[in-house]
Amino acid sequence: MRTLIDVTVARPAASAAQLEPVLAAIGAAVDSSEELIEALLTLARSDRGLGPAEVVDLPTAVEDAIDLVAPAAAAGQIQIGTELRDAQVTGDRVLLERLVSNLIENAVRHNVTGGWVLASTRNEAGIAELTVANGGEYIPADQVTGLFEPFRRLSGRTGSRPGSGLGLSIVASVAHAHRGQAQASARPNGGLDVHVTLPATASRQAELT
Repeated sequence: MRTLIDVTVARPAASAAQLEPVLAAIGAAVDSSEELIEALLTLARSDRGLGPAEVVDLPTAVEDAIDLVAPAAAAGQIQIGTELRDAQVTGDRVLLERLVSNLIENAVRHNVTGGWVLASTRNEAGIAELTVANGGEYIPADQVTGLFEPFRRLSGRTGSRPGSGLGLSIVASVAHAHRGQAQASARPNGGLDVHVTLPATASRQAELT
């Protein structure tokens, strides 16, 4: 950003047409910086400990996250499907909602034109499960584990798509902070399945029955 500003200031009598692409580049750099800072703060917060405990409904969190990425999904002609069954967890609402949104955002961002995303939730034997699967480019199986490490990306992704390289590391950190875990597996035909398990909270309806 500093270089862009300095170069622009050094140009005598720059026209509005000349300034437009520079301002757009500075705006993109600001957006990228904000995304990175937010991701780092979320990661630090999850490592430090949890905030006030609240009951979080995972299906609702998934639907909210899908609403946020709808424009990007439409631009890429990506179809998002859901199979949402009752699943509630107790913990830091901000972190848990960030976990969900990171999974949905990653599934759309690292996809292909005309691709697909499928998000599912369920409660099985006291464990709340969230799975986000997506089509996309082929991912070598030996590189999947590394995607959970901060700032780790596939070699083909570096510099080719927006993002901080912290999406899945935040997912793993938040899951761990809530006594859960996150796992991923590469799909044979391209894409990724990410599976998160967390201690479930009994729904009010289940308690009544």
